[in-house]
Amino acid sequence: MNERRLPIGAEPRYAGTHFRVYAPLCRQVAVVSSSSHTKLSAEADGYFSGLIDAPTGTRYHYCLDGGEKLYPDPASRFQPEGPHGPSVVIDARDFAWTDDRWRGAGARGQVIYEMHVGTFTHEGNWEAATRELPELASLGVTMIEVMPVAEFPGLFGWGYDGVNLFAPTRLYGTPDDFRRFIDTAHSLGVAVILDVVYNHFGPDGNYLTSFSKSYHTDRYETDWGEPINFDGADAGPVREYYLANVQHWIEEYHLDGLRLDATQNIYDASPEHILKAITRKVRECGAKRGCATYVVGENEPQHATLIHAPEKGGVGLDALWNDDFHHSASVALTGHNQAYFTDYLGEPQEFVSAAKYGFLYQGQRYKWQKKRRGTPSLDLDPSAFVCFLENHDQVANSGRGHRINVQSSPGRMRAMTALLLLGPATPMLFQGQEFASSKDFHYFADHGPDLASLVHAGRKESLAQFPNMATDHMQGHIPNPADPRTFALCKLDLSERESHADVYALHRDLLRLRREEPAFREQRPRGVDGAVVAPAAFVLRFFGANGDDRLLLVNMGRDLHLYPSPEPLLAPPVGTRWELLWSSEEYVYGGSGTVQPESEINWRVAGEAAVVLRPVPEEEPK
Repeated sequence: MNERRLPIGAEPRYAGTHFRVYAPLCRQVAVVSSSSHTKLSAEADGYFSGLIDAPTGTRYHYCLDGGEKLYPDPASRFQPEGPHGPSVVIDARDFAWTDDRWRGAGARGQVIYEMHVGTFTHEGNWEAATRELPELASLGVTMIEVMPVAEFPGLFGWGYDGVNLFAPTRLYGTPDDFRRFIDTAHSLGVAVILDVVYNHFGPDGNYLTSFSKSYHTDRYETDWGEPINFDGADAGPVREYYLANVQHWIEEYHLDGLRLDATQNIYDASPEHILKAITRKVRECGAKRGCATYVVGENEPQHATLIHAPEKGGVGLDALWNDDFHHSASVALTGHNQAYFTDYLGEPQEFVSAAKYGFLYQGQRYKWQKKRRGTPSLDLDPSAFVCFLENHDQVANSGRGHRINVQSSPGRMRAMTALLLLGPATPMLFQGQEFASSKDFHYFADHGPDLASLVHAGRKESLAQFPNMATDHMQGHIPNPADPRTFALCKLDLSERESHADVYALHRDLLRLRREEPAFREQRPRGVDGAVVAPAAFVLRFFGANGDDRLLLVNMGRDLHLYPSPEPLLAPPVGTRWELLWSSEEYVYGGSGTVQPESEINWRVAGEAAVVLRPVPEEEPK
């Protein structure tokens, strides 16, 4: 046991492969391959282990108590025939890494790109995605957040129904193909984090309960299946299983961190919450390689304690997704505030508050849920809030799977994109957003007929929270997640980088501004102030060193003429005047041109536009 890197799974050694599995329900466990049937030795507390002559590449199953049915390894490193097939002995040490000088990813300065490997390219695999990494790096992406890749049944899916948590799905290539993707990203200065699902297992292909009944608990509830037992009877080996999974991803794949799915459904009343233990394990594994790590959570209630340091009673995550920002932006861009958008108006005050304080709801009453939402987070660093206009859920939840740019006007999209990419929070793009992809993104999952029917019905029920999607007519047009055509419709057309060159240039130039302008880049706490200057317009002032401030004016309404302009944030630093640095109305972005916003007739800003200004020395009066 002391020679093992991880407490479970198949680990190749010089004299064979050492197998170890937790199976307290069994009296006997054997490893079965095409050439052997070898019993493992029983340890204390339900573990079985043994050293077997099984070279790398050996396909194997576990046989429990001499039964005829064979099972994949709960810690399998690869399932080439899917979750119901044999496991494979994989030696992670065989891969030749070239990222010795890579030092990881800190919390500040990140631009995240959410990627679903199966739809990012036409081929839908690691090899094709790797070829696109130089383009993403050139755009200004610093971190790729890969949607879940743990093995799942069928030929396509989002990945949130994973059942083999240690095995990257065979649908995208081999484990070494995944490693090559990460190694190449590091060579380009791009970090890679993985979206992991630690709140439930998928409904098809999960054989863990044949080894132990302690993985699940009925003391809590989730929307997707049985919760994980992190604090009940025999929870120790369950916690060990998940912490080993964390170690496996960080050490064997050189990942730079994790995105934790739906943390509100990860329940634990233990002295050390499993989320804190997971975060600690990520840090420890990264430190072994001398690399900084990044852990971001999805947490619908927006509990700020997840970001607070452990010594202050928190979990220690680097960031949380900021749904508040998305919901306000969606209302401003589309004009719709049904269902869970009910408590947002999409008005300037919301964007000023989001820039200054992160979450909009920090304990106020929330009409949609009929309870308070959020906890105080006024003390958090701006980088602790991941803001976005799109993600996989929100695009799919539009019912028709339409991108936000299809639901809004080009001018409003350009203005809101400027706010996203220059704002003090950590921005995140969903794949294809950078060139206004025309491709929809639907929920898709390849299940057998019976389960597929239930999933389709559940999808309809979920979308029925939106009154317009609850009508019989619209319910009849919700795509079937199990239909291969639904999946095919979601594949990006990367040639749209050229055909939508104006939008692509907008994102490239904004990310360059974010990278090169200290006032935008530094994400200093309390480094931004803002004010509403008109019913549909607001200003954000980014305070730089020695008065080198930047002004971002966003106008979501019609042409704006501020005369008078009784707002102190509009006043330039002493001895300077404001000069136009960037405008969303430039011709190259599809705009109609821009005049100097401040002149003798005071301020003018075009409708549905954003401008950035910088101070320059005031000219001597003639």
